[in-house]
Amino acid sequence: MATDTASNPDRALRTPARAARLLVALTVAEAAVLGGYLAVSETEVLSLRYLAYPAIWTNAAVLAVTYAEIPRPTDRRTYAALATGVGYFVLLCAAGGLASAGHGSGLGSVSLLGAMPGWGPLVVVSGGAVHLTLVPFKLVGYAGLATLAYGALARASRGVLGSALGLVTCVSCTGSVLGTLLAGIGGSSVAVSAMLARSYDLSTAVFLLAVGGLWVGLKR
Repeated sequence: MATDTASNPDRALRTPARAARLLVALTVAEAAVLGGYLAVSETEVLSLRYLAYPAIWTNAAVLAVTYAEIPRPTDRRTYAALATGVGYFVLLCAAGGLASAGHGSGLGSVSLLGAMPGWGPLVVVSGGAVHLTLVPFKLVGYAGLATLAYGALARASRGVLGSALGLVTCVSCTGSVLGTLLAGIGGSSVAVSAMLARSYDLSTAVFLLAVGGLWVGLKR
Protein backbone atom coordinates (compact mmCIF):
# COMPACT_ATOMS: atom_id res chain seq x y z
CA MET A 1 0.00 0.00 0.00
CA ALA A 2 2.81 2.41 0.89
CA THR A 3 4.58 1.71 -2.39
CA ASP A 4 1.38 2.20 -4.37
CA THR A 5 0.72 5.54 -2.67
CA ALA A 6 4.28 6.69 -3.21
CA SER A 7 4.08 5.89 -6.92
CA ASN A 8 0.83 7.85 -7.19
CA PRO A 9 0.86 10.71 -4.64
CA ASP A 10 -2.54 11.99 -5.84
CA ARG A 11 -4.13 8.82 -4.46
CA ALA A 12 -3.31 9.95 -0.91
CA LEU A 13 -5.53 12.99 -1.45
CA ARG A 14 -8.51 10.93 -2.61
CA THR A 15 -9.96 10.07 0.78
CA PRO A 16 -13.60 9.66 1.85
CA ALA A 17 -13.24 12.63 4.21
CA ARG A 18 -12.10 14.90 1.38
CA ALA A 19 -14.91 13.64 -0.84
CA ALA A 20 -17.43 14.36 1.92
CA ARG A 21 -16.08 17.89 2.37
CA LEU A 22 -16.24 18.53 -1.36
CA LEU A 23 -19.84 17.27 -1.48
CA VAL A 24 -20.81 19.53 1.42
CA ALA A 25 -19.11 22.52 -0.23
CA LEU A 26 -20.87 21.88 -3.54
CA THR A 27 -24.25 21.43 -1.85
CA VAL A 28 -23.89 24.61 0.22
CA ALA A 29 -22.86 26.63 -2.83
CA GLU A 30 -25.76 25.25 -4.89
CA ALA A 31 -28.25 25.93 -2.09
CA ALA A 32 -26.98 29.51 -1.75
CA VAL A 33 -27.28 30.19 -5.47
CA LEU A 34 -30.72 28.60 -5.63
CA GLY A 35 -31.93 30.45 -2.54
CA GLY A 36 -30.72 33.75 -3.96
CA TYR A 37 -32.44 33.07 -7.26
CA LEU A 38 -35.76 32.21 -5.61
CA ALA A 39 -35.51 35.27 -3.37
CA VAL A 40 -35.18 37.75 -6.23
CA SER A 41 -37.34 36.02 -8.84
CA GLU A 42 -41.03 35.26 -9.01
CA THR A 43 -40.47 31.61 -9.83
CA GLU A 44 -42.98 29.20 -8.35
CA VAL A 45 -41.55 25.84 -7.29
CA LEU A 46 -44.03 23.15 -8.33
CA SER A 47 -41.95 20.16 -7.26
CA LEU A 48 -38.86 19.90 -5.09
CA ARG A 49 -37.52 17.09 -7.27
CA TYR A 50 -36.82 19.58 -10.06
CA LEU A 51 -34.58 21.51 -7.67
CA ALA A 52 -32.70 18.32 -6.83
CA TYR A 53 -31.98 16.94 -10.31
CA PRO A 54 -29.28 19.50 -11.25
CA ALA A 55 -27.48 19.12 -7.92
CA ILE A 56 -27.54 15.32 -8.09
CA TRP A 57 -26.20 15.17 -11.65
CA THR A 58 -23.59 17.88 -11.08
CA ASN A 59 -22.32 16.58 -7.75
CA ALA A 60 -22.14 12.97 -8.93
CA ALA A 61 -20.17 13.94 -12.05
CA VAL A 62 -17.78 16.26 -10.22
CA LEU A 63 -17.10 13.82 -7.39
CA ALA A 64 -16.64 10.83 -9.70
CA VAL A 65 -14.19 12.63 -11.99
CA THR A 66 -12.31 14.22 -9.10
CA TYR A 67 -11.83 10.93 -7.26
CA ALA A 68 -11.32 8.60 -10.21
CA GLU A 69 -7.88 7.62 -11.40
CA ILE A 70 -8.03 8.93 -14.94
CA PRO A 71 -4.75 8.67 -16.85
CA ARG A 72 -3.42 11.47 -18.99
CA PRO A 73 -3.16 10.79 -22.73
CA THR A 74 0.44 9.85 -23.45
CA ASP A 75 0.47 7.57 -26.49
CA ARG A 76 -1.53 6.58 -29.55
CA ARG A 77 -3.84 4.27 -27.61
CA THR A 78 -4.76 6.83 -24.96
CA TYR A 79 -5.21 9.58 -27.54
CA ALA A 80 -7.55 7.26 -29.43
CA ALA A 81 -9.44 6.72 -26.17
CA LEU A 82 -9.63 10.50 -25.74
CA ALA A 83 -11.07 10.91 -29.25
CA THR A 84 -13.64 8.22 -28.46
CA GLY A 85 -14.56 10.02 -25.23
CA VAL A 86 -15.10 13.28 -27.12
CA GLY A 87 -17.25 11.48 -29.69
CA TYR A 88 -19.22 9.87 -26.88
CA PHE A 89 -19.88 13.28 -25.34
CA VAL A 90 -21.19 14.57 -28.66
CA LEU A 91 -23.39 11.47 -29.00
CA LEU A 92 -24.82 11.98 -25.52
CA CYS A 93 -25.60 15.64 -26.26
CA ALA A 94 -27.38 14.65 -29.47
CA ALA A 95 -29.34 11.80 -27.85
CA GLY A 96 -30.19 13.97 -24.83
CA GLY A 97 -31.71 16.76 -26.92
CA LEU A 98 -28.93 19.28 -26.35
CA ALA A 99 -27.70 19.27 -29.94
CA SER A 100 -29.33 18.58 -33.28
CA ALA A 101 -28.94 19.45 -36.94
CA GLY A 102 -30.19 22.92 -37.82
CA HIS A 103 -32.02 24.13 -40.91
CA GLY A 104 -29.69 26.93 -41.87
CA SER A 105 -25.99 27.46 -42.46
CA GLY A 106 -23.16 28.92 -40.47
CA LEU A 107 -23.20 29.43 -36.72
CA GLY A 108 -26.62 31.05 -36.34
CA SER A 109 -27.62 33.32 -33.47
CA VAL A 110 -26.92 32.86 -29.76
CA SER A 111 -29.40 33.72 -27.02
CA LEU A 112 -29.29 33.37 -23.25
CA LEU A 113 -32.49 32.40 -21.44
CA GLY A 114 -33.09 32.63 -17.72
CA ALA A 115 -34.13 29.50 -15.83
CA MET A 116 -33.79 27.85 -12.44
CA PRO A 117 -30.09 27.44 -11.51
CA GLY A 118 -28.83 24.18 -12.96
CA TRP A 119 -31.57 24.15 -15.57
CA GLY A 120 -30.31 27.52 -16.67
CA PRO A 121 -29.10 29.87 -17.75
CA LEU A 122 -29.92 28.17 -21.05
CA VAL A 123 -27.68 28.90 -24.00
CA VAL A 124 -29.63 28.50 -27.24
CA VAL A 125 -27.94 28.54 -30.63
CA SER A 126 -30.42 28.56 -33.52
CA GLY A 127 -30.73 29.46 -37.17
CA GLY A 128 -27.48 27.82 -38.23
CA ALA A 129 -26.23 24.42 -39.26
CA VAL A 130 -26.44 23.17 -35.67
CA HIS A 131 -29.17 23.80 -33.12
CA LEU A 132 -28.03 23.79 -29.49
CA THR A 133 -30.02 23.99 -26.28
CA LEU A 134 -27.39 23.78 -23.57
CA VAL A 135 -28.74 22.82 -20.15
CA PRO A 136 -25.95 23.31 -17.58
CA PHE A 137 -26.49 20.24 -15.40
CA LYS A 138 -26.83 17.93 -18.39
CA LEU A 139 -23.64 19.34 -19.90
CA VAL A 140 -21.77 18.68 -16.66
CA GLY A 141 -23.28 15.20 -16.34
CA TYR A 142 -22.49 14.19 -19.91
CA ALA A 143 -18.97 15.65 -19.67
CA GLY A 144 -18.42 13.62 -16.51
CA LEU A 145 -19.62 10.43 -18.15
CA ALA A 146 -17.46 11.06 -21.21
CA THR A 147 -14.41 11.67 -19.02
CA LEU A 148 -15.01 8.44 -17.10
CA ALA A 149 -15.55 6.59 -20.37
CA TYR A 150 -12.23 7.92 -21.65
CA GLY A 151 -10.53 6.76 -18.47
CA ALA A 152 -12.08 3.31 -18.78
CA LEU A 153 -10.97 3.00 -22.40
CA ALA A 154 -7.48 4.30 -21.64
CA ARG A 155 -7.15 1.66 -18.94
CA ALA A 156 -8.80 -0.99 -21.12
CA SER A 157 -11.74 -1.52 -18.73
CA ARG A 158 -13.88 -2.62 -21.65
CA GLY A 159 -16.17 -4.90 -19.66
CA VAL A 160 -17.37 -2.20 -17.30
CA LEU A 161 -17.45 0.40 -20.06
CA GLY A 162 -19.59 -1.68 -22.40
CA SER A 163 -22.31 -2.27 -19.82
CA ALA A 164 -22.36 1.33 -18.66
CA LEU A 165 -22.55 2.84 -22.15
CA GLY A 166 -25.73 0.94 -22.87
CA LEU A 167 -27.30 2.30 -19.70
CA VAL A 168 -26.25 5.87 -20.42
CA THR A 169 -27.83 5.76 -23.88
CA CYS A 170 -31.13 5.11 -22.10
CA VAL A 171 -30.45 7.97 -19.68
CA SER A 172 -29.82 10.52 -22.38
CA CYS A 173 -32.95 9.72 -24.35
CA THR A 174 -35.55 9.28 -21.64
CA GLY A 175 -36.56 12.82 -20.74
CA SER A 176 -36.58 14.69 -24.04
CA VAL A 177 -37.67 11.90 -26.37
CA LEU A 178 -40.47 10.63 -24.15
CA GLY A 179 -41.88 14.14 -23.78
CA THR A 180 -41.83 14.67 -27.53
CA LEU A 181 -43.64 11.39 -28.16
CA LEU A 182 -46.34 12.14 -25.61
CA ALA A 183 -46.92 15.60 -27.00
CA GLY A 184 -47.04 14.21 -30.54
CA ILE A 185 -49.79 11.71 -29.74
CA GLY A 186 -51.95 14.35 -28.12
CA GLY A 187 -51.30 13.64 -24.46
CA SER A 188 -52.75 16.14 -21.99
CA SER A 189 -50.40 18.63 -20.35
CA VAL A 190 -51.01 16.97 -16.98
CA ALA A 191 -50.17 13.53 -18.36
CA VAL A 192 -47.06 14.82 -20.13
CA SER A 193 -45.86 16.58 -16.97
CA ALA A 194 -46.42 13.47 -14.87
CA MET A 195 -44.60 11.20 -17.31
CA LEU A 196 -41.70 13.65 -17.65
CA ALA A 197 -41.35 13.77 -13.87
CA ARG A 198 -41.11 9.99 -13.72
CA SER A 199 -38.77 9.89 -16.71
CA TYR A 200 -36.34 12.25 -14.99
CA ASP A 201 -36.49 10.06 -11.89
CA LEU A 202 -35.51 7.09 -14.05
CA SER A 203 -32.89 9.09 -15.93
CA THR A 204 -31.27 10.22 -12.70
CA ALA A 205 -31.23 6.72 -11.23
CA VAL A 206 -29.64 5.20 -14.34
CA PHE A 207 -27.21 8.12 -14.63
CA LEU A 208 -26.00 7.45 -11.09
CA LEU A 209 -25.74 3.74 -11.82
CA ALA A 210 -23.63 4.40 -14.94
CA VAL A 211 -21.36 6.88 -13.14
CA GLY A 212 -20.94 4.44 -10.28
CA GLY A 213 -20.16 1.54 -12.60
CA LEU A 214 -17.50 3.46 -14.48
CA TRP A 215 -16.00 4.86 -11.27
CA VAL A 216 -15.76 1.43 -9.66
CA GLY A 217 -14.15 0.07 -12.84
CA LEU A 218 -11.52 2.83 -12.74
CA LYS A 219 -10.73 2.10 -9.09
CA ARG A 220 -9.79 -1.53 -9.85
